[in-house]
Amino acid sequence: MTQENFFDNSPALSHLDHLGQSQMVDVSSKIPTVRQAIAVGKVKMQMETFGAIQAGDTAKGDVLGTARLAGIMAAKQTANLIPLCHPLPLQKVEVKINPQPQLPGYEIQATVKTKAETGVEMEALTAVSVAALTLYDMAKALEKSIQIGSIHLVSKTGGKSGDYWRECD
Repeated sequence: MTQENFFDNSPALSHLDHLGQSQMVDVSSKIPTVRQAIAVGKVKMQMETFGAIQAGDTAKGDVLGTARLAGIMAAKQTANLIPLCHPLPLQKVEVKINPQPQLPGYEIQATVKTKAETGVEMEALTAVSVAALTLYDMAKALEKSIQIGSIHLVSKTGGKSGDYWRECD
């Protein structure tokens, strides 16, 4: 099967042209609508590390506050990090870092909202990812084996493709 035939027979991917080359999607004809996305991820660590972060007993200072701020800043920079993402006017970026003693560790949740021609799923996922990486960076002196995982989209609303809610695991 040639490359051209492969792409002619597969479902349309908006970021690929008819030759299979990457392209930025043209959203100029879309009407701006309110769109929101929520993403989550988990950061797992040893109980001693979790306890130190909870107590605020770390050498680098406010681990959770710094990670939360990094997530917000990252959402605003998504178009600079992900090659085919559109720069968007974000109206809301909220990052919550919730303690999960049973992990032990944290669940990070990012909610991003805009009124634009395209959605904010990538911004929410980027916020969670960078918040998790920052948490790791702030706590790596305590533990190198911290694990980042389960980063995924929970929901998205607005836009042509409609709403999405992830089924519970």
